[in-house]
Amino acid sequence: MSFNKADDVAIATIRTLAVDTVGKANSGHPGAPMGMAPVAHVLFSRFLNANPKNSKWFNRDRFVLSNGHACALQYVLLHLLGYQLSLDDLKAFRQLDSKTPGHPEAGHTDGIEVTTGPLGQGFANGVGLAMAQAHLGALYNKDGFDLINNYTYVFTGDGCLMEGVAAEAASLAGHLQLGNLVVIYDDNHISIDGDTACAFTENVEQRFLSYGWQVLHVDNGDSDLAAIYNSIAEARQEKNKPTIIRLKTTIGYGSKVQGTHGVHGSPLKADDAAQLKAKFGFPSDQHFYVPQETYDTYAEFGKRGAALEAEWNALLATYGQKYPNEHAELVRRIEGKLPTNWEQTLPVYKPTDAAVASRKLSEIVLTAITPALPELMGGSADLTGSNLTKVKGSVDFQPPSTGLGDYSGKYIRYGVREHGMGAIANGLHAYGGIIPFVATFLNFVSYAAGAVRLSALSKHQVIWVATHDSIGLGEDGPTHQPVETLIHFRATPNIAFWRPADGNETSAAYQVAINSRATPSILSLSRQNLPNLEGSTIEKAARGGYVLIEEENEDLTIVSTGSEVSIAVEAAKKLKAEGIKTRVVSLPCWLTFDQQDEEYRLSVLRSGAPILSLEAASTAGWQKYSHEQYGLPAWGASGPYLKVYEKFGITGSNIAVVGKKVVDFYKSKNIPVVSPLLKAVQL
Repeated sequence: MSFNKADDVAIATIRTLAVDTVGKANSGHPGAPMGMAPVAHVLFSRFLNANPKNSKWFNRDRFVLSNGHACALQYVLLHLLGYQLSLDDLKAFRQLDSKTPGHPEAGHTDGIEVTTGPLGQGFANGVGLAMAQAHLGALYNKDGFDLINNYTYVFTGDGCLMEGVAAEAASLAGHLQLGNLVVIYDDNHISIDGDTACAFTENVEQRFLSYGWQVLHVDNGDSDLAAIYNSIAEARQEKNKPTIIRLKTTIGYGSKVQGTHGVHGSPLKADDAAQLKAKFGFPSDQHFYVPQETYDTYAEFGKRGAALEAEWNALLATYGQKYPNEHAELVRRIEGKLPTNWEQTLPVYKPTDAAVASRKLSEIVLTAITPALPELMGGSADLTGSNLTKVKGSVDFQPPSTGLGDYSGKYIRYGVREHGMGAIANGLHAYGGIIPFVATFLNFVSYAAGAVRLSALSKHQVIWVATHDSIGLGEDGPTHQPVETLIHFRATPNIAFWRPADGNETSAAYQVAINSRATPSILSLSRQNLPNLEGSTIEKAARGGYVLIEEENEDLTIVSTGSEVSIAVEAAKKLKAEGIKTRVVSLPCWLTFDQQDEEYRLSVLRSGAPILSLEAASTAGWQKYSHEQYGLPAWGASGPYLKVYEKFGITGSNIAVVGKKVVDFYKSKNIPVVSPLLKAVQL
């Protein structure tokens, strides 16, 4: 492959545009974009298959900038290629509501695949994107119809490779033999604190060799375009291993402070930017200068992408003639449409049905709906037997060479890698055509909080099956009892945290989670058996909260979730026997309930009588829905779960006593009681 002056001009354009973009904002990271301009140009000009006029073409190559600090590089490339980014957008870098936020955000900027910024997340997203291609290709490709064969390219840096989430994902990627994944490691030896010699001296190449990756290197990433090209070409030839290319670059190449941490996170000074432009033969007094030659060069790359998509569309149409069923299913999945009538497969329960743990109820739902939802794909972080997530007869997603399954399999063995699992699932969803679910104990979803947060921010429909959800797991004790986890995720915007109380509520949780195409869900599930409740239905529970036991002119309402709802019912019966009329409200999902209309919400949590909340967890947050709160003052305890509940007073008898005290207090003080929701409305 030959390179010419037009390539040099294009690379200089990328460097100077990145400098001006960061300089105009007076905030950002110019160093990495300047150092990685050559590899970015070679990748995008010679290899990347994408159509700027249709950024969602399904078989496009995926590009992930794992080091979101270098986002100016990605924005510059998207502009040059003809995506929906103008020079004015580059000038608005890091400004409010601009198309160029401080880190890449999926769904906000055309051409951005995943939201990155927190280091290591993008690396793991890339593993998920590569897994999605391997899976869908195995399902739908036929002889003569190599429909889904794209590559995933990831730019990463020292910071990302220091993060544990990247290590977890890299380890799994090596096991899975993802030959479609190419990671380019910007080995510039600089982090925010200075030279990486101060904290990061491991042999990265040896680490990735031990993971089972192919490791290549380019010793001059500043100018050896041929070596860069050859390394990417060699990476694409390896079909049984992911590849990492260690690319030695000079951070801030061409500036007066090149090679130092001073250029990592600060704009160049005006005189430095001017000398840099002059060095590359550009007008030193002009900002955002783009030679027409560079626009013309990149326009040709855009035409190539459009032609590739046209060829693919023709292939897909021919595929439809020969394989109409597979074609119909694939197109439906690409369009993000759910199968008709899938909800009819959801299990329905009667109060006379046996008490069952909600983790088991979850398994029953998965078993019922999986045949109707081929896009549902997931697994567990080494807790399959506890999370109950593997549907009988399902095939593991594994390299065929292992004899453990194949790439068409839908069950993923994540190993003990909760954080990597969550970030990989974001990549699976970002690819399209897949609804990922992941599983662990609720306590260990906290290990993956960074990935969960990005699910919510990016609107990734990831479903967490989070079992062993309270002090009800018993003997494992407070190290495993997630008393604070519930409010953490309830407080995170755009997360549907479900805590179902019985079979119908569990079915409702899955129904809403699968229909919520832009919201991640956490299903908080019990280890202990839960009775099926009189008055619960899928339809009611799907509203996030509903009246389970109604009383006119009540003295008290108890609102609860999950395993404590049946305790609230028991308490209500005891109180009624004493002449205290008590309503019971089940509130399995705060987010979904809050999305209901005001009239409905005020009918469920109405004025007139005090509302007492009950949950075997921290009471934080319950003030929004109740006047008084009963829960855990601190941590849980080790022991048989019934004994643990008794220790903390979470029994029907004690809650009845507490409820009576609440009623007596409000009556003795003659306190007018209005709904907490109504107070919020007035504010």
